[in-house]
Amino acid sequence: MKAAEASLSNVSVSTVWEGFRQLLPISAFVVVFGVAFGLAAAQKGLDTSSIMAMSSLVFAGAAQFAVLDLWGAHVPVIPLVMTVLAINARHLLMGATLYPWLRELPLAKRYGVMLVVSDANWAMAMQAFSQGKPGFGLLFGGGVALWAAWCIGSWLGIYFGSALQNPVALGLDMVMGCFLLAMVAGGQKNVRIVVIWCVAAVTSLLAYVYLPENSHVVVGALAGGILGAVWMEKRHER
Repeated sequence: MKAAEASLSNVSVSTVWEGFRQLLPISAFVVVFGVAFGLAAAQKGLDTSSIMAMSSLVFAGAAQFAVLDLWGAHVPVIPLVMTVLAINARHLLMGATLYPWLRELPLAKRYGVMLVVSDANWAMAMQAFSQGKPGFGLLFGGGVALWAAWCIGSWLGIYFGSALQNPVALGLDMVMGCFLLAMVAGGQKNVRIVVIWCVAAVTSLLAYVYLPENSHVVVGALAGGILGAVWMEKRHER
């Protein structure tokens, strides 16, 4: 049996719940940034229903903050769309990396899972998959935990956000970066993985210095993704 099929065969309510539970510590920090977003959106003049609809349907913190920067009486639609696409371009590669493990799912379930995929649960799920362990519970259950935390935080920010106007000043913006770095350090280790991460990091840094704002996200992701696609890993079936 292939690893992807074996992973899906182990899916159950208990594995999804376990994934939900494992992502709860990270979700606590997501609530904090949800509060900051809810407050910022309310200060921009968005009503409660619009803020909650954006957080529950979009579920993309960095992109939502970027939209607020462009929000006003006359919304520049094309720059807004391009900014959101640039910030979220990494999700194209997330989907590509997850495809071998999700392709056996029915189409509706496959894209239903992808609705709650974010950096944290993707990183944990990929680490589990690469080690031959079940990762679907982390991906879906963990994603639900993060999504719920973001929505709760957004709601709290609308009414109580004045108590936390600048989470960056507390260093909370470093939590997710440190978490993802820990996932990389604890993940699969071989020459191919190290080279891919190094190429992505260097190209992203160069783009950050020399190219327009937010382009480093796209450039780094594409550089690492293209190298990973060209330099294929040898897979041995059981």
